[in-house]
Amino acid sequence: MERGDTPVVSSNPSDILRRALDEQRLSDADALWLAERMAEDGVREPLLEAAGEAKARCQGDLVTVSRNVFIPLTNLCRDRCAYCTFAKQPDSPEAKTWALDEVASMTRGAVSTGCTEALFCLGDKPEIAYRSHRAWLRERGFETTAEYLVEACRVSFEGGMLPHTNAGILSQEEMAALRPWNASMGLMLESTSPRLRGKGMAHQYAPDKEPEVRLRMHEEAGELRIPFTTGLLIGIGENAAERVDTLRAIRDLDDRHGHIQECIVQPFHPKPDIRMRAAEGLTDAEVVGWVAIARLMLGPDVQVQAPPNLAPGMLAPLLRAGVSDWGGVSPVTVDFINPEAPWPALDALREATHDAGARLVERLPVYPRHLTQPGFLDPAVREAALRLATPTGHADPDARREAA
Repeated sequence: MERGDTPVVSSNPSDILRRALDEQRLSDADALWLAERMAEDGVREPLLEAAGEAKARCQGDLVTVSRNVFIPLTNLCRDRCAYCTFAKQPDSPEAKTWALDEVASMTRGAVSTGCTEALFCLGDKPEIAYRSHRAWLRERGFETTAEYLVEACRVSFEGGMLPHTNAGILSQEEMAALRPWNASMGLMLESTSPRLRGKGMAHQYAPDKEPEVRLRMHEEAGELRIPFTTGLLIGIGENAAERVDTLRAIRDLDDRHGHIQECIVQPFHPKPDIRMRAAEGLTDAEVVGWVAIARLMLGPDVQVQAPPNLAPGMLAPLLRAGVSDWGGVSPVTVDFINPEAPWPALDALREATHDAGARLVERLPVYPRHLTQPGFLDPAVREAALRLATPTGHADPDARREAA
């Protein structure tokens, strides 16, 4: 451990977890101590109980979800991550860049089905790698994919949606250009480990996965006061200390800027058509344990999210471990990042959440914490979000029905 390390003062898990609850955060060294022993009965159960208590103290029985539409603006990408099935080569029959009229049409369908979030997800800087994509953009008057993305977000926003953009690495200037049309933005930090960029590792051929580059974008988003989603990807070759370091970096970013909305804890699942198909997947118990550690490390202001379609049989244990948000669930589109994992129906998710002792409430792509604070949204976006919000800052289904 390096920055921000705190020595373990007790090897008793109950003492460690009581201190974490009292101080509203788990120290790095304590987190690593627990992580290395989470398979032990005397550690696992107290860890889950403490994480559940931490979540209850900050959010009671409330669990949130965003009703969204997934718009994969382009699945071309210059990176070649060893675990990715989203990115395609230009000559692939599955390669696609959406036209603006397709964005407008999808927006109309999303509004009519009660969605509030337009999730724009796309490959990283494909114009750098592919001449054909550069030509496609220039035929339409754009030099970069980021410029085209701004126009796509404008189309969706003016059509009644609140965009959330996850476009890979963006410069501060590009984020500033997107801000007038976006309620929030995001970038999975994934891991702070530069080791994963090494030969044979998950990020060897992914220049945009350089940790310092990703951390800089998080920092610049904070300087721009953009509500921001981040997360860690577990099971891609990192070790426990590197996961703890990633969580600490996220916590430190929110301490400085107060802009981190949520941290997604996303497990890697091996798939047959990727380079990492022979990798050993994480057990359900490991995933739940890391959700609990994230809940305790990040403090009360950062939500902890677990995608429900990636763990359909684990919703109750994840809630017990402190999950406070299910992320975006779409009644319109598939999960284009994980198309093999269908979304749960919102009614079924609501029932499963209720059966686990929690209460599901729909939210906007911007959480109440940032919607109610001045300066975190462009005025026009804030006004549009407030029209779709309840007095608590969550999504108001009646307002969406009236808008539709």
